[in-house]
Amino acid sequence: MSRESDQRIDDILRAINRCQRYVRRLDNHDIDLVLMAEDAIERNLQIIGEAANHLSAGITDAHPEIAWPQIRGFRNILVHQYFGVEADIVRDVVKTHLPPLAEALSQHQRGPESNSEV
Repeated sequence: MSRESDQRIDDILRAINRCQRYVRRLDNHDIDLVLMAEDAIERNLQIIGEAANHLSAGITDAHPEIAWPQIRGFRNILVHQYFGVEADIVRDVVKTHLPPLAEALSQHQRGPESNSEV
């Protein structure tokens, strides 16, 4: 089943939201909760990378401030080199790199008129 770019953007934004919610659980003292949060975050980062891989060039070219190749590459690391993924790196990705991605895609959804000053 093929998905349109607007659906993929929605997938990415939903996955970002989930990552941001789950990252708060990484500081919990319950190890099972921490492990579940890590698993959930990694799964959603995989979704982000896969959906980003299928966005049109028009969307990715419109947002050169986003490191699209690194997003795709991180997905591949999570899937194929899962044994080398460090929790601190995952936490940094969620806290540092996902907010600008969410802002760029939300802005894209709002359209070019949202960039103009009133």
